Amino acid sequence: MESGYVTTPFGRRPMSLGMLANQHLAETIEPGMKRSKWKLFRAICEARPALGVTDRALTVLDALLTFYPDDEISEEKGLIVFPSNAQLSLRARGMTPATLRRHLAVLVEAGLILRKDSPNGKRYARRDRAGAIGDAFGFSVAPLLARAVEIESLAAQAVADRELLRVTRERLTLCRRDISKLITAALEEGVSGDWEGISAMFRALLARIPRVATAEDLTPLLDEMAMLRAEIVNMLERRIKTQKIDANESQIEHHKQNSNPDSNYELEPSFETKQGEKAAADNDPNAGPSDERRLKQQRPSGRMSNRAGGAADPGAGQGLKSFPLGLVLQACPSILDYGPGGNIGNWRDLMSAAVVVRSMLGVSPSAYEEACSGMGPENAATVIACILERGGHINSPGGYLRDLTRRTEKGEFAIGPMLMALARANGGVPRYAS
Repeated sequence: MESGYVTTPFGRRPMSLGMLANQHLAETIEPGMKRSKWKLFRAICEARPALGVTDRALTVLDALLTFYPDDEISEEKGLIVFPSNAQLSLRARGMTPATLRRHLAVLVEAGLILRKDSPNGKRYARRDRAGAIGDAFGFSVAPLLARAVEIESLAAQAVADRELLRVTRERLTLCRRDISKLITAALEEGVSGDWEGISAMFRALLARIPRVATAEDLTPLLDEMAMLRAEIVNMLERRIKTQKIDANESQIEHHKQNSNPDSNYELEPSFETKQGEKAAADNDPNAGPSDERRLKQQRPSGRMSNRAGGAADPGAGQGLKSFPLGLVLQACPSILDYGPGGNIGNWRDLMSAAVVVRSMLGVSPSAYEEACSGMGPENAATVIACILERGGHINSPGGYLRDLTRRTEKGEFAIGPMLMALARANGGVPRYAS
């Protein structure tokens, strides 16, 4: 840098500690450091919000850089530009002198340029007999060179943030479109479920989208919408699986009825008789293990047995996807006290805690076993955690659990809305890897 001493502004302009700090920073330029002035200027434009300068101030900086004689800024070629106000105004698109002074002050305050005022406040350079500049008074661009790495880093971060915002907006738009059309398809196809409640939840999410949003604003909304979309897809997939199973059963029944046209026996009466034998054996205290094995051999297998006997289909919970454990614990923190050692680190710990809570809430073992069969063990434990969290609002936890199990088997219950409501009540829905 040309000056190794502190320089104060001319006239009424006061000196400040910030100006002194900027002068010290400008003296820390690494030897041999160079930067293209226009590449550096584009980086400043990218990082403008982080640097705290206005677009008009950047217009003045652009005009100042045009007075620098070379394309590369370096100490060897000097760091002072000394245009007059008239010349600077012309290159700043005809900016008035008062406006020019105001934006020059903004650039100085932001630490992008320094004033090196002459004794009379004029801007000029003294040259030796060979024409080389010996001393110059005007504006120093040394801070640009000293802060080049910082400015480039801020610019790269601004570009990354802008790209993240663009991608987040695209994903949010796709998610909104998916949810809207999936709900419409479910209603048109007559899929059972609380579609009115899901539509209301979707509208509430849309109302929370701000007009001017950052990636930080949109990310939690995208997470909630993605969870809602996953729950809707889950419900529709269960409907598709049910239709396939029913179609397969119809084909099997048709094949059985036509495979032996000369037979005078029907399958259903024989099946009812065996079910009656089973009921009688269950009530007979003298029935031994051999009787039980005999009844098991007589009992029909497959979905027909489950429907006639009233038991849940073993595959009913296979289509119901479980949610991330972190989300469950964030939505239902009360269950943590019942984990091994007062902590829950995995699904096994959560299911162990659910067994303890199930007993404490008065839920019968049979009700919990039916929930595990109908929903899957992870989802059953999740529902127990939700019931514990809402304990003051549920009169009969056991009856409530049985009702949810029946609704799950019919495809009418979704865990997602319950979890999201509890998560919002406990401080919002964070992002979790699935």
